[in-house]
Amino acid sequence: MEPALHAGDYGIVPEPGAGGWSVIARLGKTRGLKGEIYGDGSWPAARYAELKQVWLRPAGQQAGAATIGPLKLVSATAYKGRLIFRFEGVDSIEAAGAFERLEVVIPNEDRPHLAEGEFYLADLVGCQAVHRRTGQKLGVVTGWQDCGGPVLLELAPEGGRQGDALLIPFARGICVEIDPAAGRIVIDPPDGLLELNGPETGA
Repeated sequence: MEPALHAGDYGIVPEPGAGGWSVIARLGKTRGLKGEIYGDGSWPAARYAELKQVWLRPAGQQAGAATIGPLKLVSATAYKGRLIFRFEGVDSIEAAGAFERLEVVIPNEDRPHLAEGEFYLADLVGCQAVHRRTGQKLGVVTGWQDCGGPVLLELAPEGGRQGDALLIPFARGICVEIDPAAGRIVIDPPDGLLELNGPETGA
C-alpha cells in the first residue's frame, strides 16, 4: 500500500530562493521561572529535537539575517496542543521574556529530512500541475490552505484571470506523482473536482 501524503510544514513560511529561511515556530509567553517559553508550530515535538541550532527574529521580518542566534534548542515538549521550548543558556523568566513573540527560524537547507510520503509544502510552490489522463496543464501551485481536513493546494489556473484559484486536495489518490525537484505534480482528479473547486465563472 502506498503511504499517505503528509505535509511537512503546515503554516511554515519560507523565503524564496537559495539561502532563504523557514519559520518553524512562533513563540508566545514565558512559562514558569526557569526559562521555558510557549510556542506554536506545525511539527511534532520530536522533529524539533532533530535540529542542532535555530535562530530567532521579529515576526514578519522577510529579509536579511536572523537577529538572535544561533541558539541550541534544548527541548521542545508537547503540552495541551502547544509546545514548550527551552534554549541553552536561557534559565530565567527574564531571559526567556526577551524572546516573547519572536519567530523561530532555520535555513531552508537545515530542515529535517522527511519520511516517505511527506513533502514540505513550500517546496511545491511553483510546481506545474498536469492532468494525468489528458496531459493538460492545470496551473502552477501558488500556496495552500489548511482547513482542518486534507490540505488544499492553491493553483493559478492556466489561462485564468489574476486572482483566480483552483483548489486541489493534497491526497495520494489525487496527487499521484509529486516531483518537487522537477517542478511537476501529476493530478488524477475525480469527475467534477476541477469544476467544483475551480474559479467561479459568470459575468
